[in-house]
Amino acid sequence: MKKILLISDTHGYIDNVIVSHAEKADEIWHAGDIGSLALLERLESIKPVRAVWGNIDGQDLRIRIPKIAQFECEGMKIMMTHIGGYPGKYEPSVVSQIVDYRPNIFISGHSHILKVMNDPKMGLLHMNPGAIGKSGFHQKRTMLEFEIDNGIPKNLSVIECDKW
Repeated sequence: MKKILLISDTHGYIDNVIVSHAEKADEIWHAGDIGSLALLERLESIKPVRAVWGNIDGQDLRIRIPKIAQFECEGMKIMMTHIGGYPGKYEPSVVSQIVDYRPNIFISGHSHILKVMNDPKMGLLHMNPGAIGKSGFHQKRTMLEFEIDNGIPKNLSVIECDKW
């Protein structure tokens, strides 16, 4: 079993709330718009990190982490990218990769809108943790915690923080 902290759109911002939840996780997954190499390295000093770069991330991050990550965790296939859309409105550039890889969980960020929904057509669970940084139009900062146990995601929790 692995406990995952899923975050996105930090835009260079980290605080004690993020750190305290990261310390309780087995892995941190970051769905892009990290904002700085220093922030990625700070997360990596806490727990193992799986991350993708987002549209605001510079070359220093783009040479270090992929645009699209495909990996397995506890018997589940995971695909993560920053700009990916959601069921019924996937980004055209990722549709063929979803079809080819057949992930159990597809993760994206970018929208700053928390969304978790099943996609029966693609046979996957879509997750977008919203934004945990302070930059953007969102009114609440959000992130997700969940566990993966023998191919089953469970114990999903939304962590909601004030923006100001």
